[in-house]
Amino acid sequence: MTYIVTLTPEQMADNEDDWHVSEHFTKGLPTGLDTSDTGTRLVFLVRDNPARSASSGGNGLAEHGRFITWVGSVQHINTVGPVDRSITIEPMRKCPKPVPLDGPDGILASLTSIHRGRLERALSESAGHCGMETWLALQEALVRRHPELSRYIDWLLAQLNPLNFNVEDAADRAWQEQRDAAQTLTRVTDFPHSALSAWGRPASREEPYLAGLIPDPVENSLIDHDVRVGLGGGTPLFDDWRQRSDVRCDIHVLEDSAGRRIEVVNVNATPVESRLGTDMIYYHHPTHSFVLVQYKRLEARHKEYRVNKQLLDQMNRLEQVSQLSSKPTRSHEWRLSPDACFLKFAHWRNGAASSTELAHGMYIPVSYARVLLEDDCTLGPRGGRILSYERAVSYLVGSEFAELVKLGRVGTVGTSVEQLRDFGLQRAREGYSVMLGFETSEETPRERAVRARSRSSKKRPKVNSYAPPTSQQQ
Repeated sequence: MTYIVTLTPEQMADNEDDWHVSEHFTKGLPTGLDTSDTGTRLVFLVRDNPARSASSGGNGLAEHGRFITWVGSVQHINTVGPVDRSITIEPMRKCPKPVPLDGPDGILASLTSIHRGRLERALSESAGHCGMETWLALQEALVRRHPELSRYIDWLLAQLNPLNFNVEDAADRAWQEQRDAAQTLTRVTDFPHSALSAWGRPASREEPYLAGLIPDPVENSLIDHDVRVGLGGGTPLFDDWRQRSDVRCDIHVLEDSAGRRIEVVNVNATPVESRLGTDMIYYHHPTHSFVLVQYKRLEARHKEYRVNKQLLDQMNRLEQVSQLSSKPTRSHEWRLSPDACFLKFAHWRNGAASSTELAHGMYIPVSYARVLLEDDCTLGPRGGRILSYERAVSYLVGSEFAELVKLGRVGTVGTSVEQLRDFGLQRAREGYSVMLGFETSEETPRERAVRARSRSSKKRPKVNSYAPPTSQQQ
């Protein structure tokens, strides 16, 4: 189904400020409305001006009373009581300009009587829907008369219909892990999960995940302003990596109205068939601290990982990261432990998990992994070592790990940007796909903690999202 939600101008005015920030709206459905056919799951939010008649003078709202002003996607259909339903719309984007439905220039006039009648029925209630045939007719009319909407529709459909990953294919496995790393970065920084999730396979198997990112529809209009003006010249810190011949690098930038900015850098330096796995590195510049997560895949059936020499060698390397850390001398530099490196033993329920959903798995600090490998609890029946949910009872889940990072309770101390850059390139050259997040802001450690503890999405500032142009494009 493609949903139509009709609101009065007053209802729109009451909600729009929140929608700009939260990208989220829950709308009750009329009792008895059929929700069994999923269809596109797109949503068009219509502003209905009651002063709608052929005799109305002037133009604008008086002449064309109903306008599509927002588009979104249905993430959930909720049960409310024994018979009632509601839909959760997320994400949402405001149309670049209102799209008139009524009048000789409106969308309805360009449709056949059958499709026009079906849309009128959907518009007659506070919420309704239309089937696939009418949606296709509506889509054709929208894109023909308002071609700027095609980017919005493509982006939302990519959010709703993530591609299947073939876990038997090395490139798909690498992209699946890199997407999870990108989604983890949005969680530890409180940026919208949708910003890095709309995706299509890149042209080459060797390219990083970000090479296939489908741009946010509001992005293109922001690039020139934000890069050349808002960022004081706009050259990303890692821009020189994109010019290197020994690595493949893509960069995407997220920034909010409070001045926080994260440069997401996705880099690899080895053929995908020989890649060792994926690293997520998050660096918080104001506190000069980073954490690393290295991905390991649990065996699908039993959710187990059989420890091998490769893992032990990789743990040895990760333990050397402590050399990049200094002794804490200020209160915000205190950490729960010296651990800055974690292993994520991950598993995916299927190849087409939600584009914003984190993979299920265990986050295990390297020091805890050492303890586990010396404990009888990980001994297998043939003398080898096995890691699993049952054997590693003190693991962290994704939300717990994110909270520790957001509060600055884990990570290195006093690590310079130069050390971070050298380390990131080193990891790529050693054979890892690297997803690196570099956050800058004017927040004090206390302000960061206050924001991290705030659970209300209404406190999240509006976000701009864009891929900065290469030096040749600037």
